[in-house]
Amino acid sequence: QVQLVESGGGLVQAGDSMRLSCTASGRTLSTYRMGWFRQAPGKERDFLGSISESGGSTNYADSVKGRFTISRDNAKNTVYLQMSSLKPEDTAIYYCAARESDITTWMYWGQGTQVTVSS
Repeated sequence: QVQLVESGGGLVQAGDSMRLSCTASGRTLSTYRMGWFRQAPGKERDFLGSISESGGSTNYADSVKGRFTISRDNAKNTVYLQMSSLKPEDTAIYYCAARESDITTWMYWGQGTQVTVSS
């Protein structure tokens, strides 16, 4: 069992940057592919991107490509989402998730952290 806790959310202005963290307990994160998602009010949860177990490869949704960067520090059991040039439409609850590489279902989820971008 893996417990994930996101942190770093809050209120920022349009154009600002913000870094979210996702820290795991229970098991080491190094055996899991990690992903970031977000859910805006009244909308479905959207995939933002993911990072491989070693951190050697990443992929991103077109909506955030070039503005968001995912990284990880397996020694700290933590994954990061660096967000830049934030827009009001980035306002959402942001979630991290973990899955094993040979399973397509995201098995473990954090509770989410609110990000609000004011115009």
